[in-house]
Amino acid sequence: MTQEKSAANRAHPLAGAVALVSGAGGPMGAAIAERLAADGASVGLIDISGRRVTAVADDIQARHPDAKIYTARANATDEQETNAAIAEIVRALGPVSILVNVVGGIRGGELVTPILGMSEERFDTTFELNLKPLFWMVQATAPGMIAQKKGAIVNISSVTFAGDGDQPEYAAAKAAVSSLSRSLAIELAPSVRVNCIVPGLIQTSVINNAAPNLVADYTERSLLKRLGRPEDIAAAVSFLVGPDSDFITGVSLPVSGGIPANL
Repeated sequence: MTQEKSAANRAHPLAGAVALVSGAGGPMGAAIAERLAADGASVGLIDISGRRVTAVADDIQARHPDAKIYTARANATDEQETNAAIAEIVRALGPVSILVNVVGGIRGGELVTPILGMSEERFDTTFELNLKPLFWMVQATAPGMIAQKKGAIVNISSVTFAGDGDQPEYAAAKAAVSSLSRSLAIELAPSVRVNCIVPGLIQTSVINNAAPNLVADYTERSLLKRLGRPEDIAAAVSFLVGPDSDFITGVSLPVSGGIPANL
């Protein structure tokens, strides 16, 4: 390999790959999509907000004029909408070889609700939002990865998965994400690598609804004494889907500033 080609491979380690990012309209999804485009991948963006995802695509295109970007609006908890959006992206960019499942969180304004007195609707919708998109996305893309004999999937969990008295249903849902990631790594091996990122509190729109004492607590618990940035998660995704992690699968990687994440 010439020095020029070697340098190009280092600069664009995902050249030729087609990446799909769900929840790409939010700060974390946008940062991940931008990093994958910078790494040389063609990137398909899915979000429930067409306006938001278009704005993200325009920003990425301005930063990386040569990148191939395609957007599709879909509610990722809906199987038909998800499948239609993925089919649209595959027609535009080619078969998906990288999947990053970012969609998740808690619906509604209240981040903290004790289990005693919690409505069944809140419990159900939290699990639906954090697991159904992953389920539909994997079912739609993993067969193509297996056919290509290559693929990488990254799911997003949370340090709350070890148990959290303030967000018990969210913690349980994220524990399920981590467990399902390990199960998928076993099922889809050796063609597809599946890993999970376990973030601490990240500076996204969720901070707008977080109580100041919750933010202060996560900042203090971090050994680095700061909240995470979307770019921190994007860097971890870049590693886990890239060639430098070719012998890594089935792991849950904490990106939490040193906050323990063990169940």
